Amino acid sequence: MKKASLVIKEIQEGTYNDVLKEVYIDESRIEKQPQRYVAAIEKFISLYGDQEIEIYSTPGRSEVSGNHTDHQNGEVLAAAINLDIIAVVSKNDVVKVLSDDYDLKPISLDDLSKKEDEVGTSEGLMRGVLARFKELGYAIGGFNGYMTSDVLQGSGLSSSAAFEVMIGTILSGLYNEMKVDPVVIGQVGQYSENVYFGKPCGLMDQSACSVGSLIHIDFKDNSKPVVEKVDVEFSSFKHSLCIVDVHASHADLTDDYAAVPYEMKKVAQFFGKEFLREVDEKDFYNQLVAVRKEVGDRAILRAIHLFNENKRVEKAVSSLKNNDFDTFKQVIKDSGDSSYKYLQNVYSNKYPDNQAVSLALALSEGILENHGVCRVHGGGFAGTIQAFVEDEYVDHYKEEIEKYFGEGSCHVLKVRKFGGMKVL
Repeated sequence: MKKASLVIKEIQEGTYNDVLKEVYIDESRIEKQPQRYVAAIEKFISLYGDQEIEIYSTPGRSEVSGNHTDHQNGEVLAAAINLDIIAVVSKNDVVKVLSDDYDLKPISLDDLSKKEDEVGTSEGLMRGVLARFKELGYAIGGFNGYMTSDVLQGSGLSSSAAFEVMIGTILSGLYNEMKVDPVVIGQVGQYSENVYFGKPCGLMDQSACSVGSLIHIDFKDNSKPVVEKVDVEFSSFKHSLCIVDVHASHADLTDDYAAVPYEMKKVAQFFGKEFLREVDEKDFYNQLVAVRKEVGDRAILRAIHLFNENKRVEKAVSSLKNNDFDTFKQVIKDSGDSSYKYLQNVYSNKYPDNQAVSLALALSEGILENHGVCRVHGGGFAGTIQAFVEDEYVDHYKEEIEKYFGEGSCHVLKVRKFGGMKVL
């Protein structure tokens, strides 16, 4: 650890330029980082004094294929991206965090039980990660922290998962010699979100944020997910990954989101199983009439999406490995069509007048024509859409879509090879 003031001096002298280049990849993002890091450290000093510090970074993620498959022990293809949370931290005997302008209540290590008034809060997420670390036998301790994030909140880039993984990564670094397996950190984050935060999520978001790179994850055994890095660059296919923020938050949509796994599990329960992944697809279709009477039509449609989406993930992975980007793009388009028609997570039927994602998809298809493909991104109902766009067409797409959703709403992203990490 080094004094905060010394780290500022070293950043200004360019000591960490090579590290920052590796982490942030894109030239336009790299040049902003020294100033961003210095501002974060200065804020830390104003809050806690000129202490010895460490700095951690956790990326957001983009779900590339596998929409709402993870909570049914399915398969996903996901990527860590070069938007991140950074945290400036020093050891302390309680956990005290300011996250941008949110002053979070201190968490005492003496009481890590779930608090009902913390459900749906960042404090709940922090307490849950601490509790689970302790349950699993890892060392825990307190810290002072200042975090700042450019992972868009409520936008489908997994700001909550990145936050959970950040807390786990800090605990791994400060108290466990950075030796906690990234997959375990992801599982701890999922536990915290499910139990302490009260949101029934799968494990994809946390795994992608924690592990890094473009990864194919099979959750068939959820306690030991199989993680395979897919060693390709979208730039090698002359395409860019774009995420468009439609400026509609997930904030009041937890019920819509929770209904997806609930309905899929109702179908599984008809067959005496816990997760749809365990149900034989032939049995499902053979007994569809009886299942339909039991669970209703939307649950049936969502199950159809799930069965086909798992196959699409495998097809997406194999097409990338075989350098067949046209097939990959078709898979992405088919996934988006299925999410819209069968999964039905593009808008909330409680708010039919609010269809920002639907509008973004309609406009994008018109702008892109045959120069790219688009789909709903992440949990859905609000947040973001994803587009794979020909490199030479990206500027045009960005300019046109931002006419409707505002300047800066289209993010052209790179895949980041690092997950949760100690930067310095």
